[in-house]
Amino acid sequence: MIQKAFVMLKPDSVARDLVGDIIGRFEKKGLNIAAMKLIQLDLETASKLYGIHKDKEFYDALLKYVTSGPVVVMVIDGYRAIEGVRMMVGATDPISAEKGSIRGDFALFIRKNLVHASDSKESAAREISIFFSDEEVLIYNKPTGIWVYEE
Repeated sequence: MIQKAFVMLKPDSVARDLVGDIIGRFEKKGLNIAAMKLIQLDLETASKLYGIHKDKEFYDALLKYVTSGPVVVMVIDGYRAIEGVRMMVGATDPISAEKGSIRGDFALFIRKNLVHASDSKESAAREISIFFSDEEVLIYNKPTGIWVYEE
C-alpha cells in the first residue's frame, strides 16, 4: 500500500543543521521524496496546518515557534509511508521517544521537537494540499526498482 505522508522539518531542524541527517534517514529507509521546499511559514499558513489545536493552551506558542525561522516541507511516499514516518519520527516528547528515532536521537524539548508528520491518510491529504499543488508532487520509480506504483 503506497501512501503519501506530509512531513515538516521545523525551525529547530534547520537552525541545528539537521535537515540532511533527517532526510537521509527517510531515504535510507527506502522512502521517496516526492516534493520538497524550504519556506518561511506565515501565521495564516501555520494556522491552517495547526488549526486542530486552536483551543489548546500551547497553540499560540506553537504558531510563534513554527513561524520563527525557515522550515522544510515535504511529501514522502512509499509503502505504508504514514505509519513508517511516524515510527521513524518517534514520540512527541523526546524523553519518551525511542533511541534510534529522530526525536529520540536529536530532539531536546517537547515544544521544539524537530519534526511534524501527518498521522492519517486524511490529515496527510489536507496538509499536503496546504503546501503543494498536484503538479508539484512527483510520482517516479527509483532506478533500483524499489517502487512499482499501483493506483
